[in-house]
Amino acid sequence: MGGIRLRTKFLLSMVVVSAALTFTTLLVVRHNVQQEVRLGIQRDLENSVSAFRSFQQQREVTLERSAALLADLPIVRALMTTHDPGTIQDASRDLWRLAGSDLLLLADASGKVMALQATSQEVTVGEGQNFFPAFVQNVASREGPRHWWYVQGHLYEVFLQDIYFGPASGHQVLGYLLLGYEIDDHVARDLSRVAASEVAFRYGDVIVRSTLKPAQETELLRVPPRTAAGGPPQGDQIRLGEERFLATSVDLPMPGAPALNLWVLKSFDQATAFLRNLNELLLALGLAAVLAGSLLVSLISHTFTRPLGNLVAGVRALDQGDYAYPLHVRGSDEVAEVTGTFDRMRKNLQRTQRELLDAERLATIGRMASSISHDLRHSLAAVVANAEFLCESNLTPRQREDLYAEIRIAVNQMTDLLESLLEFSRTRESVRPSYGDVRSAVDRAVQGVKAHPEFQPIRIHISAEGSTEGWFDFKKLERALLNLLLNACEAVPAEAGKIEIGLRRQGESLEIRIEDNGPGIADAVRDHLFEPFVSHGKENGTGMGLTVVQKILQDHGGDVIVEQTSAKGTTFRVKIPLNPATENSLAVRHTG
Repeated sequence: MGGIRLRTKFLLSMVVVSAALTFTTLLVVRHNVQQEVRLGIQRDLENSVSAFRSFQQQREVTLERSAALLADLPIVRALMTTHDPGTIQDASRDLWRLAGSDLLLLADASGKVMALQATSQEVTVGEGQNFFPAFVQNVASREGPRHWWYVQGHLYEVFLQDIYFGPASGHQVLGYLLLGYEIDDHVARDLSRVAASEVAFRYGDVIVRSTLKPAQETELLRVPPRTAAGGPPQGDQIRLGEERFLATSVDLPMPGAPALNLWVLKSFDQATAFLRNLNELLLALGLAAVLAGSLLVSLISHTFTRPLGNLVAGVRALDQGDYAYPLHVRGSDEVAEVTGTFDRMRKNLQRTQRELLDAERLATIGRMASSISHDLRHSLAAVVANAEFLCESNLTPRQREDLYAEIRIAVNQMTDLLESLLEFSRTRESVRPSYGDVRSAVDRAVQGVKAHPEFQPIRIHISAEGSTEGWFDFKKLERALLNLLLNACEAVPAEAGKIEIGLRRQGESLEIRIEDNGPGIADAVRDHLFEPFVSHGKENGTGMGLTVVQKILQDHGGDVIVEQTSAKGTTFRVKIPLNPATENSLAVRHTG
């Protein structure tokens, strides 16, 4: 591992230096580009404001001329002398069409509204309503007749013109004429296209019109006023949602009302989007430099660390049980000497392990032969003894049946022992799954138990929760369940025995719990319960029953454990996948 650590040090040094240079370059380039982009956006914002002012001046000139012409018409003067709101309202419609404006308002000298015409039906004023004098007074107190008016959710650029009786020099005011153009969505979009930016008209805490998204409008209202104009400093950066903008504002004169501003915003993120491509290019160059440097360092370090790498590979192979991994000893330095010593140690270790395995194998064969010979000798002795009794001629039919039953029991025990040994020796590939319901295997196992007369009084209850269908080798599974039930029946009291079998689906697995009310598992065998030839408290037990159960379930991809055992009973829990991923199961599904 020393060689790998040394090579890693070389590589890490190269990676750290290259990465530091790459990221430093990225930061410097990004900072400079962002500064240039910011200056460009600020110039664009200034140009946008200038374009808006030019556009506004053109509209104001047109509005002023239209208002002056209309106020000087004889019909307008004649209408205002009637002082009849109905007459003035009806006649003002033709005047409004002639003016071509979005708003026309006529008021008498006292400020009472006599007529109102507007493109938006939402803008209404009650007949004779006297709210206009305050506006007239505020307008009169400011220089010029051009102003902004916010009424009922609509923003208008308006021009106020006096209507005189006789020549203007006489200063005999009959009333007032107000013409206005509405700042609607169409105007906002046109202004946005001219300015090549996003625009928003903000009146106090209200966004009147804008080209921003609704969520961005809400964020804009949260920007606190930091200047007397109520907007940000010129060219300040603000964040609306997930996007950054550079913004500037223009004050719009509005007498006696909250601050009215035009906000011009240009997306800083969109303007700097090309930085992503630039960053990717610089990052790619940095990675190429790192890879090239790493390759060079690796080639250089490989010459010095190759012997150590060979030795480390041999140690790892030995850890995985590979004693034949080739070790190449070159030269006569310290590393070569350590490699040669390790190779000799590995050979000695392999020889010692082989001797231990042979000894263990012989011991296992001896224990198995001893157990099998004892069990077979016991059963054969019973067969021979009962066969000799059958030779006697003075036996009754009842006695002969009993002797036949004893011989049959002994033969069944030998057959069961041999089948258990065969099952224990089979590989997992012997499993032949088919699709069906586990409940059928449980029912057949219960029937097999009930075939024993001594177990018929025992109460066995089965419950199921969820689907229990899947792919299983039902013959083997039935044998495993039968062994578990036979053990439970042998453990419970003969007359008061009770066994609960519960089936429950858990995801893609099935849990089977077999719970009895026996005295529990003895401490002497509790830790070795699933080992071969372990038996306790049975006169004719082979000690292979639970071993076969465990092997069958493991072949299915599942397992069996003792969930709990006490003086009140024992619970075995079987967990088995409903769709075992074995080669045989796949073959069966394919052919099916």
